[in-house]
Amino acid sequence: MSRKSILIASIVAMNILAACVSQPVNHDASGDAKHTVVAVQTTTGIEAKPFAHPGLLHSEQDFQRMRVNVAQGKQPWLQGWQRLIANRHASLDWKASPQDAIYRGEDPEHAQNFSSLFNDAAAAYALALRWKVSGDDAYAGKAIAILNAWSHSLRKIEGSSDKFLASGIYGYELANAAEILRTSPQWQAADFRRFQSMMITVFYPMNQDFLTRHNGTKVDHYWANWDLANMTSMLAIGVLTDRRDIYSEAVEYFKHGAGNGSIEHLVWKLYPNGLGQVQESGRDQGHTMLDIALAGAFCQMAWNQGDDLFGYDHDRLLKGAEYAAQYNLGHEVPYTLYSDSLATQLVISPASRGNTRPIWELLYNHYVVLKKLKAPGVAEHAQRVRPEGGGGDYGSTSGGFDQLGYGTLTYTLK
Repeated sequence: MSRKSILIASIVAMNILAACVSQPVNHDASGDAKHTVVAVQTTTGIEAKPFAHPGLLHSEQDFQRMRVNVAQGKQPWLQGWQRLIANRHASLDWKASPQDAIYRGEDPEHAQNFSSLFNDAAAAYALALRWKVSGDDAYAGKAIAILNAWSHSLRKIEGSSDKFLASGIYGYELANAAEILRTSPQWQAADFRRFQSMMITVFYPMNQDFLTRHNGTKVDHYWANWDLANMTSMLAIGVLTDRRDIYSEAVEYFKHGAGNGSIEHLVWKLYPNGLGQVQESGRDQGHTMLDIALAGAFCQMAWNQGDDLFGYDHDRLLKGAEYAAQYNLGHEVPYTLYSDSLATQLVISPASRGNTRPIWELLYNHYVVLKKLKAPGVAEHAQRVRPEGGGGDYGSTSGGFDQLGYGTLTYTLK
């Protein structure tokens, strides 16, 4: 399909979406949205293609590989499994803390409480993984109870502009936990639909609004991770709710979006040595790693739906990942002055250099193991972090929960 055709299809889908989303959302006396299942059924082109379930970060084939290798005590899957079950978020003793409103960022009237959401999202995902690998339904039941508690309670996400980080990061994480659990007979259909509706009425509108309006600023005002968070949530919600229009909207933004999260703006400068400078490299390395984490998750979810965005534009993401990996391993990399409406970075930033995040197994296993491509920096990072942990294993603040982790268990192919 040509870019023009894709753009036309995207505009048509967005018009249909706007007409449908605005009508079914009910409100209580306070004006907060109540969850009503919203669905769009279209019959043309890409919209008619059914989704694979489970089909976000992990497929059923992936879970079968995990089960077999853990049961047989094979490494490194067993190490990855042991890392999972040692995490307190994967325990049946976990206590959920649902809120009716989440606040992230300075707000003179409300205290920040977003840690309750990122901790519960990490717990729901860890417990869902533990269920799928062990077969013990108690873990599914616990994870479902967490998600049900939030879908009963959550009505809005507020705060400073940081609220859009919450709608993006925690949106994609919750959707991934739910996509795993949708295969459990313990999740009642009405409860699952209510959860889907929460994702459509609370998270998705914020994802779309940010990518469309960028909080009322210039399109290049926000760092790449803001776009990437909301793109990743949008894609995950599209699959979870069987909304091909939402999924396609996210894919289109990845390819051609005007903001800094689209792939040509994320990996914005290509060098003859095969490396690609990342948009936040001159800011600090923690956020650069977050860019790679979110972009990797985005491409992995699309891959499980049959779309190879890892390979898009001649493996452009790999060039950026390898650039970040090599610099954070202590190697020198080329750098070009970067400037946009937000800031100008004259040199690559050493801040947080060597930052550790559980993001490398996904990239290593896709590019090196599966596709047989050379990525020495990615490979070395994967080896250093292995076995990857999850939320809570990399600090108690939000940065340690920005990615779901456990990649040694979930992504190792052989």
